[in-house]
Amino acid sequence: PSACPVPHDQRQSAALPPSSCPVPHDKPKEAESKGFLQQINPLNYMFKELSQAPAENQTVALPTEREPSTIPKGSGDGNWEYPSPQQMYNALLRKGYTDTDVTAVESMVSVHNFLNEGAWAEIVSWEERFGKGLYRGWQACSRGEENSDDMVEKLKDGTEAAPTLIRFQGRPKDMTPKVVMWQVAGWLYPSKFETEPPFDRHDWFVSRKMGGAEKEIRYVIDYYSGDPEPTGEPVFYLDVRPAMTPLGAAERLIRWGGDVWWKASGAEVREKESLDKQLGTQWKKN
Repeated sequence: PSACPVPHDQRQSAALPPSSCPVPHDKPKEAESKGFLQQINPLNYMFKELSQAPAENQTVALPTEREPSTIPKGSGDGNWEYPSPQQMYNALLRKGYTDTDVTAVESMVSVHNFLNEGAWAEIVSWEERFGKGLYRGWQACSRGEENSDDMVEKLKDGTEAAPTLIRFQGRPKDMTPKVVMWQVAGWLYPSKFETEPPFDRHDWFVSRKMGGAEKEIRYVIDYYSGDPEPTGEPVFYLDVRPAMTPLGAAERLIRWGGDVWWKASGAEVREKESLDKQLGTQWKKN
């Protein structure tokens, strides 16, 4: 999507400003808020117009091509597009990050696009399981996470509607309940649970079509940094799940509970033993 034109790591140097959509996430004065809201697109919380022209005193030329995403728009008119490197740079300057390293902008765009594609793949995975209701979701998840992809394929009947992305919003300063819980656990038992909080959070609003009706489902995405690869490449982890609404909580419980039950009940072991027995019988016949 035309998403956050900023890098997703607040712990980098000043040349790489902290992640957030190009909208203020604090609470500005009312007059300032009204003026700002007139400048942004309510569908994606981006500035309505992002110039492709080089910025004043820009020392390096940046590409102006926009890469299409694989994420369909909720409006039905094609897929979301990512901002070009030039648009990203202009948005950073417009928000006040005047010390942005222009030579790093293309890398920022690549990483951002890659993370968005990964987030959407996770959302599609959730929608494939629960897009036709909780019972269908339980059927897909009842044999554990390791078998859920196969179950999803077996349960498909050709009536599934692909999800679409209606809008999205960056909320880097708002910790989710799950993150708060882990941070408290880390404070109480640092040797076991201490972990760095996510460096960013997004909320994505997805259109789910079921039974001729359309329902808006909110997903929460927490972005984490991992230890870099031996080659120096950065590592990121995404935690993508439905928001903690009554429906979202039920979906999360079913997916997590199905996996736990499958393993704790011994079903995983019994299935393996049954498969080994079948293979042994077939081998003897041959």
